[in-house]
Amino acid sequence: MQKHKLIDAPIIVTNKGGGSGSEAFVYAKSTAADPHKVVFATNNVWLLPLGSAVGYAWADLQPVAAVAFDEFMLWVNATAPYQDVAGFLDAARNPGTKLAIAGTASKDTDQVLVRQIEKTGHVAFSYVPFRSGNEAAVQLAGGHVAANVNNPQENVGQWRAGTIRPLCVFSPTRLTYADVVTTKQSWADIPTCREAGLPIERYQMPRTIWLPKGVTPEQVAFYQAVLAKVRETDEWKAWLKRGSQTDKFLSGSELTDYIAADERWLRGQFAEDGWLVH
Repeated sequence: MQKHKLIDAPIIVTNKGGGSGSEAFVYAKSTAADPHKVVFATNNVWLLPLGSAVGYAWADLQPVAAVAFDEFMLWVNATAPYQDVAGFLDAARNPGTKLAIAGTASKDTDQVLVRQIEKTGHVAFSYVPFRSGNEAAVQLAGGHVAANVNNPQENVGQWRAGTIRPLCVFSPTRLTYADVVTTKQSWADIPTCREAGLPIERYQMPRTIWLPKGVTPEQVAFYQAVLAKVRETDEWKAWLKRGSQTDKFLSGSELTDYIAADERWLRGQFAEDGWLVH
């Protein structure tokens, strides 16, 4: 924003990572009507209050935009005997065996997806939470767990090194990034999970931007216009490609409808699994 002079004020970045991001959202709630406080998040804004007693609700903030969507993949160790999704699920159904899947945090995005795999594939796993996707990647590369569901960027180093491999991507279509990542494969070569026999058509994590509640529609529109210009820059396009993310922009009623529908779906799963706090 500053490099391309899209905004005429200095930007100060402050990381408030406590409580998986809830510290930032509580802070934003406390600065109601202040258009100078911008919060970058994911779907954790509406996911965290479902399973934890945090001091805010997503309706306490003003959604501005979703600017990109992270994809998720099912990854296994490169030496694993199963070569595809069917073989992996068959191994998980083996009597006396309970495969371990690594993820980031509990009752969060990764574990929600693992529960979807269990329900759809009629299997059961041991979910092992770690502090980050990087730790989950290291555990899988070392053979300490059977799988993880990391984003492409979280596992690309280990994939390139030949210690892990992807089985499928939770997307309705294959990824479009055709540049070779390993000596033989690109992201576009990875089948969708539905194509591979696991009928979960889509699972994505939006990258979202918020303002405190009480700002004016004009102030929201200002940031939406700035973000639209950001998405035209070479740096933004390179960032998307580096992370193998889906370029998709939501704002206005399209965004609030998406949030409401996703929160409703998550609430149902949290209730079914006994995770719901209220």
